[in-house]
Amino acid sequence: MSELLYLVGTSTLQTLIMVFFSTVFSMILGFPLGVLLCITNANGIMPRKVLNQVLSRIVNVLRSFPFIILMIVLFPLSRIIVGTSIGTAATIVPLSIAAAPFVARVIESALNEVNPDLVLAAKAMGSTNMQIILKVLVPEALPSLVDGITLTIINLIGYSAMAGAIGGGGLGDLAIRYGYQRFRTGIMAAAVIVILVLVELIQFFGSRISAGLIAKR
Repeated sequence: MSELLYLVGTSTLQTLIMVFFSTVFSMILGFPLGVLLCITNANGIMPRKVLNQVLSRIVNVLRSFPFIILMIVLFPLSRIIVGTSIGTAATIVPLSIAAAPFVARVIESALNEVNPDLVLAAKAMGSTNMQIILKVLVPEALPSLVDGITLTIINLIGYSAMAGAIGGGGLGDLAIRYGYQRFRTGIMAAAVIVILVLVELIQFFGSRISAGLIAKR
């Protein structure tokens, strides 16, 4: 029993580290890209057809890559950045890059939901494009942004579990290496249960925060 608790606890911590840092880095990469996609489309505050199409194609190509293949392709990059291509730290690199285009689409979609009349009113008051982004688009889209970030975190939990198949560490690695390959169904079941609990908790808190933001309007 003590071995099970140790293995599950260690793997859960690894998964939380992977998901936390990959969420932060994917937001750093994906948020500005999503804003650009929103403001450069035909109805945006800075219409740029060619730029929008180029960015959109890049996002679509990256999103179409299966995560396992993307992780293998990014092994050299992980080795350059963290000095290894396996383990928790190395997995953060492909996780962040894999989630960034998803984050970009989530941000774009959330910002596109903002009432255009609010943008027009801000323009009429002489607001700059940066002021419109920071004081109109982002605040008004905040509940949808929280929902999108929640969905991103849940997807990253799933990605991190898949990363275990090729030495990524975390709960996925525990379920495969200690559970499936050694025929220890108890360990595999424990890993799956912890993943399900994590997803439920993230969804619960994300929904509560989003609902709270809506209620404050």
